[in-house]
Amino acid sequence: MHPDRRTVRRAHRVPAPTGRSSLTTWHREMSRWARGRPRLLGPDDEDFVVVTATTRPAKLGQPFSRWSIRKLAAYLRTVHGRVIRIGCEALRCLLVRRGITFQRTKTWKESTDPERDAKLERIEHVLEHFADRVFAFDEFGPLGIRPTAGSCWAKHGRPDRLPATYRRTHGVTYFHGCYSIGDDTLWGVNRRHKGAAQSLAALRSIRAARPDGAQIFVIMDNLSAHKGTRIRTWANKHRVELCFTPTNASWANPIEAHFGPLRQFTLANSHHPNHTVQTRELHRYLRWRNANARHPDVLAAQRRERARIRGEKGIRWGGRPLTPAVA
Repeated sequence: MHPDRRTVRRAHRVPAPTGRSSLTTWHREMSRWARGRPRLLGPDDEDFVVVTATTRPAKLGQPFSRWSIRKLAAYLRTVHGRVIRIGCEALRCLLVRRGITFQRTKTWKESTDPERDAKLERIEHVLEHFADRVFAFDEFGPLGIRPTAGSCWAKHGRPDRLPATYRRTHGVTYFHGCYSIGDDTLWGVNRRHKGAAQSLAALRSIRAARPDGAQIFVIMDNLSAHKGTRIRTWANKHRVELCFTPTNASWANPIEAHFGPLRQFTLANSHHPNHTVQTRELHRYLRWRNANARHPDVLAAQRRERARIRGEKGIRWGGRPLTPAVA
């Protein structure tokens, strides 16, 4: 039951109003008490909490690599010269209000290839001007025979289950994938090994996909099996230009973006008994994917939009800054 005005006046010792001026004073006094408990942290304190939460604990002399809410609250209470007392739930709400969320750390690699810029520029050039004659090639694997966990829709508390495995006697295979940039088509074959002979067979299938004899461009990484004398001789003879990605820059190969879905929709949630069944299911997915490929006009529009966004951000393909114009 809410207290009436008489009880509130008695509790706060506010005299009853007797006139207009007294009534105004009474309302002002009541509004002062109605504000609740005064804030213990000012804007500077909140900024300090945010800076501390986004700083690695090791840099502050703490023996752990990340904060928890409890550890952060305990540390704030012991900061020399600035004691901040705040509960765990209030601290969590403060961080959310200031846009600080708990996220997974991401890793990245910087290419140390001395020809990095030249290789990226060549890949960018062929993708922009000869998209209908550009292909990408890479290996995906190793692919073993074992139950592989994934994610799926299920009732709460009743997840789908797969058996565990400890004996893996089937060996591994490698998917040699080929991707056509122009028509968004992905194909390939599973092989027991990955070497120069298997790479050359994949390049021949790419050449057969464009039988008119026009020059084609194949983007691939710097694996030694991709750069042998036999492969280079064959490429020169059949008008195939090999565009190698820089070292530690696998993202520059367009086929890499399609290996993730391939893993999620063919290997995850699977329990294949052998490589024959695994390969059959993989090719079933490829047939479905190619039947539902994006329209060439959609692909072209997406490329133009990405180029426009890069231009607005002042970066080139691959995240490199635009070269300033020479006056």
